[in-house]
Formats: sequence, structure tokens, C-alpha cells
Amino acid sequence: MRIKRSVNALKKRRSILKSAKGYRGAKSKLYRVAKQQVMRSGQYAYIGRKQKKRNFRALWITRINAGCRQNGISYSRFIAGLKSKGIELNRKVLADMAVREPEAFANLVGQVK
Repeated sequence: MRIKRSVNALKKRRSILKSAKGYRGAKSKLYRVAKQQVMRSGQYAYIGRKQKKRNFRALWITRINAGCRQNGISYSRFIAGLKSKGIELNRKVLADMAVREPEAFANLVGQVK
């Protein structure tokens, strides 16, 4: 006796086509093409999640560097100074301080100098 896949196959096709909604042309209409594009899109999303972390770190470093330069010190010397003083603030917090609270950041730079 063979297994008929009618309900499951339809459910699978529907979910793929639902995921492909908004794609252009055949990529949102035809199952085979849509399936390929959904898989490709999943790969792009996976890569993007990794890149987002890199991009934000680069942004934070740029902001900290700008704040440091305004206070007459380079980024690398500032980070080295923080490490030697034992001040454990991550780059996200430091970047936020440099943008939103320049006085507090300047105070921090003064401690490091």
C-alpha cells in the first residue's frame, strides 16, 4: 500500500508560497522557483545576522573614536588606558556615552589620560 501525501504536500507548498510572498514574478507564484528563492533568502538572512553584529561594532568604534579625538586622545590609547585602569565598559555603552553624554565621556577620558 502506498502513502498518499496530498494533505502534507499541500501544506508544505502553501507554507513555502506564504514565505515567498512579496517576491517578484515567478518567485512568488511557482512552487519550484519559490522554494529555491526561499532557501536563498534564508541564507542571506543567516549571513545578515552575522554581518549586523560586525556593522554595529564598527559603528560603535567609529563613535568612540570621534569622542576620543574631540578630547585629544586616539581610540587605541583610550581602549588601552581603560584596560590598564581596569574599567570594564563595553563598546556599546562607551559609544552611547560618547553620543548622549559627552561630559561623562570626557570625564572618562580624563581618568584614562
